[in-house]
Amino acid sequence: MLTVGCHLSATKGNAAMVKTALSIGANTFAFFTRNPRGSKAKPEDPEDCAKAVQLLKEHRFGPLVAHGAYTMNLCTADPEARAFAADVLADDLRRMAALPGNFYNFHPGSHVGQGLEAGVAYIAGALQKAMAPDYPVTVLLEAMAGKGSEIGGRFEELRMILDAVGREDLGVCLDTCHIYDGGYDIVNDLDGVLSEFDRVVGLDRLKALHLNDSKNPFCSHKDRHECLGQGSLGLDTFQKIVNHPLLKEKPMILETPNELPGYAAEIRLLRSMEEN
Repeated sequence: MLTVGCHLSATKGNAAMVKTALSIGANTFAFFTRNPRGSKAKPEDPEDCAKAVQLLKEHRFGPLVAHGAYTMNLCTADPEARAFAADVLADDLRRMAALPGNFYNFHPGSHVGQGLEAGVAYIAGALQKAMAPDYPVTVLLEAMAGKGSEIGGRFEELRMILDAVGREDLGVCLDTCHIYDGGYDIVNDLDGVLSEFDRVVGLDRLKALHLNDSKNPFCSHKDRHECLGQGSLGLDTFQKIVNHPLLKEKPMILETPNELPGYAAEIRLLRSMEEN
């Protein structure tokens, strides 16, 4: 069975998120480790984390895919903001140790005119420091749409970060909207895109997927998510993804513009696409 879920609100705690996921038929989910548009994090609650871990085991959930704040730019030109982002990353990984064995995904960042090489160096330095304690969490770089000066819109840029960090426990999350908007034609050549990813990055680094249709056409570099089947990717693309031998075992997270009933419907839709 597919390991599929969606982004859930963490405001009521980790155990509550597991129960919400169960109510919509999910067996994984994503959540923001802190305010996605700011930096404030909830107080830590060890008892709640322990309850969540027990529920995850009881119901055989796949790995969760936590998400760093959108405002965490590890390669911003402002030294103070860059140092603050690095501290946020380190704190997030420390907190994730309370939910061992899961993923922490984040947007690599935007170099804002400093250049790709400088941006990669800043990102790698922050990751090396934050990952040094060897917390029980796998960090994932999210593939981006390549708008503006953001890093991660090309597979080669992800490879640069991986090489600069120099750790095998650093992976990648592919977002279907992002890579299609970024110029990788998963609609007409999914196998070709995966071959390119394997050549440049390595399929062993691919740990999770974000499933999103796109409001914009191919190679638009816009990053506007749409509900499944209502955008330029179409339902046939998602049917290919959920049945692809290289992808079907990966945790799949919906980030479509939905509320819980819509997510439940999309989870049912994806499961109905599964072939025996």
